[in-house]
Amino acid sequence: MLHTLRTRPTLREQTGVMMKAVQVLSLTLLSVLAVSAMTFHSGRCPTPPVQQSFDPTRYMGRWYEIQKIPNAFQLGECAQATYTLKDGVVLVLNEELLADGTVSSIEGTAKAKDPSEPAKLEVSFFEGVPPGNYWVLSTDYDNYTLVYGCTNYLNLFHVEFAWILSRGRSLPKETLVELQDILISNGIKIDTLTSTDQELKRCSAMPQ
Repeated sequence: MLHTLRTRPTLREQTGVMMKAVQVLSLTLLSVLAVSAMTFHSGRCPTPPVQQSFDPTRYMGRWYEIQKIPNAFQLGECAQATYTLKDGVVLVLNEELLADGTVSSIEGTAKAKDPSEPAKLEVSFFEGVPPGNYWVLSTDYDNYTLVYGCTNYLNLFHVEFAWILSRGRSLPKETLVELQDILISNGIKIDTLTSTDQELKRCSAMPQ
């Protein structure tokens, strides 16, 4: 019986296979993101400055979503978030009203990765899934907050998230413009920023 000799692939061949795999994976991720209506950009995530002397205790309570960069995991309107501080961990409850009239909710936790930077939190909703960034860029605690998140993929591109939240179901236009300007000044595009319907009659089914 004859045996054919198999030679090991050269370094160039191995590199070529790896590059093709990376290209396929990148194209797959881009396709998924495009379908999911997420916002993605080339390069790594920007690192905007966050709220100085952030006070988590004052930040707790109910916040209503006013505007956001669209993402794949929020499908409804009347979105609201309730934060509760327990033993140094923020308990997160996100709720929204779906098109069929039902209220969808999800619970998670958030915690600062570095205690010296309390405004840079990481939020988790599913065990075994890497946490997402929740950076508080600006807040006065009583009226508004601007939140930013970003995820790097293969150091080739990144996906951005942003939310403008309010203690009530609306914010003055001048406040919205000021918060949008913070995003723009840090190289964060706001062309896809959308407003969330918080009309009181429509949102009457939401938990109070």
